[in-house]
Amino acid sequence: MNKIATYLNEHLLGEVSGAKSVRKAYATDASVLSATPEIVVFPRVTNDIRKVTRFTWQLAEKGHVVGVTPRGFGGDTTGAAIGKGIVIDTTTHLNSIIQIAQKDKLVHVQPGISVGELSNALTWQGLSLIGAPRASTQPVSVGGAIASGALGMNGALSDSVERLEVVLANGDVIETGKISKRDVNKKLGLQTLEGEIYRKLEGLLEDNDAIIQRLAQDTVSDLTGYKAIADIRGKDGSFNLTPLFIGSQGTLGIISEVVLNADFYSEKNTHGVIVADSIQTARDLGERLAELNPAELAIYDGGLFRRAAKNGSQFHLIGSVDEVGAVVYIRFNDFSDRTQNHKLKKLHKLLKKINMGMVSSKDQDPTEFVRLADIAESVRLGAADDEVAPPLIDGAWIPINRREEFEIALTELATKHHIELPVALNALTGTYDLFPHLKLNTVSDKQKLFKLVADYAAVVDRCGGAVVSDGAEGRLKANAAWEQLDDEVASLYEQVRQVFDPFGTLNPDVKQKNELRTLIAALRGSYDAGDTL
Repeated sequence: MNKIATYLNEHLLGEVSGAKSVRKAYATDASVLSATPEIVVFPRVTNDIRKVTRFTWQLAEKGHVVGVTPRGFGGDTTGAAIGKGIVIDTTTHLNSIIQIAQKDKLVHVQPGISVGELSNALTWQGLSLIGAPRASTQPVSVGGAIASGALGMNGALSDSVERLEVVLANGDVIETGKISKRDVNKKLGLQTLEGEIYRKLEGLLEDNDAIIQRLAQDTVSDLTGYKAIADIRGKDGSFNLTPLFIGSQGTLGIISEVVLNADFYSEKNTHGVIVADSIQTARDLGERLAELNPAELAIYDGGLFRRAAKNGSQFHLIGSVDEVGAVVYIRFNDFSDRTQNHKLKKLHKLLKKINMGMVSSKDQDPTEFVRLADIAESVRLGAADDEVAPPLIDGAWIPINRREEFEIALTELATKHHIELPVALNALTGTYDLFPHLKLNTVSDKQKLFKLVADYAAVVDRCGGAVVSDGAEGRLKANAAWEQLDDEVASLYEQVRQVFDPFGTLNPDVKQKNELRTLIAALRGSYDAGDTL
């Protein structure tokens, strides 16, 4: 591989490193898995990514497959930002804002810019990002948020995508966005990989019409595989490949530029916190509060606050955490003070009817509310090394009418595995995060890990949900997630991937089933508090 690194260094504007220290730094992401790359590339321009993928394509044509893994800040919790071949880091150089069109509320960026940095820049223009994730110690790149399909506080950043520029497996560059039937016909006639992709996708849609119709009608918010194949063709014959790349985790192409829709920014925020006697009471209340159209609505298991309190954290807004069943956090950010006050009044009226109280930022320090809403950070950052909850089973979506059934099943699952499973529910996206305690330096917990993920996926499926909704399946959840798919749907997804990546060079082993022994071998020896940074 040193020869390959030397060759690439001669032909790229960016840097290429095969140094052991650099490779070690890129051997882990935020998941419990590890894989040491042979080479790390720091592209300066899109053409650098093109040259790398063209080179690996040519090697693959000769029978030598070298995987290419795109990477942002390494915050992926499913092992999708690590690989044994070539890792491409887009954050070092490809991190610029190309243009902000304030009047059109559009922003054109490179993939390596962090969502937080972009949000701050847009604020100065009076704009904001829809579906941006909550600020945390682990930055998230724009390209990573889109490629993983990660959800924010009130939706997905990917829902704001206007256009993408994508480097294909052979180094060709395409631009995605809605194109007319007439333009589709032109694409079908191209003697390039792009033309071949359009022709093969047309064939897949025709040959699998019944499956496509079923996927299109399915309301489950599922990022397993490539369900978006059902969304790429309009009734008028138009095409838009953008949905396929959302949640694809670099397995269909590498995002090199992004155009996003923005919204007007409101600096006014009203926060509220309600203490409930149980997670069920909080969830039922949350369903009613969602009707007020808040900017954020989350429900936190009281167990999370007790866990944080063991490490000295205090939450003055809710008092003693010993008897807290759950906490409901709500935030309004309407432009009008009058609108926010009206919603707050309706909220107080509702709570009075059911004999519940609320603390609001009208009479308390707003930063206290933000700190409480960041309970997940408090649990992870404030923990001792042997108390960290690895991010194993985050981001499952459960339909609103099955959440009580799901929570009962969770209690049974926790008993079966002799483990606590406190939850956090984003009531606007319908997704649950769980915080299991596992010590990866013990054989018993390593064995428990994959059994827990598999059992959890089965519970989610039984409750009509999707185990991957906030973020795709990567390596860690792939076996469990794909186990829930019908054989014919799984086959369709495999064919979609084959269309874009015939030689298997784009992020191998991600978004596909893997041998269990391979995953076990890739487990880290430990996962401690430092790994959350």
